[in-house]
Amino acid sequence: MRLELMGPPGAGKGTQARRLSGARGVPHISTGDMFREHVRKATPLGRKAQAYLDRGELIPDSVVADMVAQRLAAEDCQAGYLLDGFPRTPEQVRALDAILARHGWQRSAVLLLEVPEAEVVARIANRRVCAGCGAVGRAPRAGTAPDPCTACGGRLEQRADDREEVVRERLKVYREETAPLLAIYRQRQLLVEIDGVGTEAEVFGRLQSALDRVAA
Repeated sequence: MRLELMGPPGAGKGTQARRLSGARGVPHISTGDMFREHVRKATPLGRKAQAYLDRGELIPDSVVADMVAQRLAAEDCQAGYLLDGFPRTPEQVRALDAILARHGWQRSAVLLLEVPEAEVVARIANRRVCAGCGAVGRAPRAGTAPDPCTACGGRLEQRADDREEVVRERLKVYREETAPLLAIYRQRQLLVEIDGVGTEAEVFGRLQSALDRVAA
């Protein structure tokens, strides 16, 4: 299956993408992780991206699309993949269209995890990240001392971009950027909307059921 996963920050895309990847036997391609790996390894595309960052400029869609094209050409993607974080703009949708056309592929579905804004704000504002290993935890209950990281015992901290006012601004940007993509995919009858509220297992079950219907 050739899938794309969309949803607001805090919708649980990364967690569900990893579960779906294992269940469906396709690689989970997080474009954020892929981008950081290119920069870390100083690949030609990573150096090109870093040059834009060093000048304080946004990385052009063409550079991001080139990274995705290179990844989708890998052997493990020939039978399918799950894209997480791309495309994010209409221009990137068109770039992905061109990549798929070169391979003779078609999208199976575009999965949208829907979570109300109040739920997203509560999830992210309560998130804490270990300063030592990066593991994710939760804020302590009112009046209790913070628990240490369960992975390494380190200190759990709130990231600057997880503060409520920042989260609301991120959601505003998400709505503005995503609306045109949703219109494109609805018109193509590719969009599958999934209720993202509930336990991890409940949401995963809904995703699995939706994909079973797509594959039928």
